[in-house]
Amino acid sequence: MFCAVVAGAAPADVVADEPAGVAFLDVRPVFPGHVLVVPRPHLVVLTDVPVADLGPYFALVQRVAAAVESGLGAGGTFVAMNNRVSQSVPHLHTHVVPRTKGDGLRGFFWPRTRYPDPDAARACAARIRHALA
Repeated sequence: MFCAVVAGAAPADVVADEPAGVAFLDVRPVFPGHVLVVPRPHLVVLTDVPVADLGPYFALVQRVAAAVESGLGAGGTFVAMNNRVSQSVPHLHTHVVPRTKGDGLRGFFWPRTRYPDPDAARACAARIRHALA
């Protein structure tokens, strides 16, 4: 579906069409002005993006976030990406959602928890650091 939008073969309210990607309005927005930014090639998750393409892609996301704020008079934006779990379309996409104080959106879209104790938090951090090495 997103590949067709990128190719111009499917209708979309496009807000940016650049070499790094295409940005268009979500057809089921959280709030009006909710934009999806997708890379041009069909990539499913963030880890599929070649390192050389990350900068240009996220520069586009950054510019879209600024444009959503200034263009809509939003107080800020919520920028999010799902990878596989809760990813409704299997094509990498970044949500840029306009926010205003008192808009009713509370925190993230999922329940928040706490670590059972500081040791559990440190162990989790260590596992991630190890995976980054």
